[in-house]
Amino acid sequence: MLAAVLDLGTNTFNLLIADLRDGKMHAILRTREVVKLGEGGLADNRMTEAAYQRGLNAIQAHMTTIEQYQCDSIRAVATSGIRSTSNGQAFIDEVLTKFQLKIEVIDGNREAELIHKGVQLCAPIIENSLIMDIGGGSTEFIIARKDGIVWKQSFKLGASRLKELFQPDDPISQETIDKINAHFSVELEVLRQVLSEVPCQILLGSSGSFDTFAEMELHRTAQVDLFEESPTIPINMTEFKRSYDLLIQSTLKERLNTPGIIPMRADMIVISGLLTQYIIDMAGIRSIALSKYALKEGLMSEMI
Repeated sequence: MLAAVLDLGTNTFNLLIADLRDGKMHAILRTREVVKLGEGGLADNRMTEAAYQRGLNAIQAHMTTIEQYQCDSIRAVATSGIRSTSNGQAFIDEVLTKFQLKIEVIDGNREAELIHKGVQLCAPIIENSLIMDIGGGSTEFIIARKDGIVWKQSFKLGASRLKELFQPDDPISQETIDKINAHFSVELEVLRQVLSEVPCQILLGSSGSFDTFAEMELHRTAQVDLFEESPTIPINMTEFKRSYDLLIQSTLKERLNTPGIIPMRADMIVISGLLTQYIIDMAGIRSIALSKYALKEGLMSEMI
């Protein structure tokens, strides 16, 4: 059976097409459309007209691809960028009318569950691990171990949301960094408390920004070909710190010319770096790994 999963995030609408047979997922196509639903509107909890139209255009492109592959089953889920906006329901209704595609709006807890399922497919969890998925509108944290999820929560700390809120300088100033870290300290106090009871020294970053952190390292170490060889990639702690230092010192123009940083992430990767470094310091993280599998793979695993 050919199945298609649409993960409608705040920054990108992702499409995964896979052949589900023998109890396994055989990925055939992974593609994405940049939508940046939060650009210019997250502060008012509303998609701007331009962002709304980018979303419709992305659905059109993905549906054309799905039709070409003659998929037998389609699932589409929407996360923070649609669920938290006042015109999100209008978008869902218009997609149903225009494309006969029903979008499931999922809450943060369901999002975290699916992310965990996706990560488990490529990074078996043996000891206490902190899974982190930085989105555009929200960031999900899941504490997991071999026997399953211990704790999970979604926070309104997406990179796009934070960028809209703090309007960082170019390059980001120390004053803005301090303000953002103070914001993290307040918003993530509950995570700090949980980590004091369930310590985690392993950080598993699911796709998105962690793809960029891994690719920056691999470009620097002339190992870029390794990125396609495995669904999980270790991120060296020293190399991550080098990437972090580069990000907070760079201008947008410099990041656009930095190997490993794709254009769609160049404006928000600084915020993602700040959040990741904050978590490393707060939790006492000693090892980091990228999981290329996240929400869409978790949803696909439920369809097997």
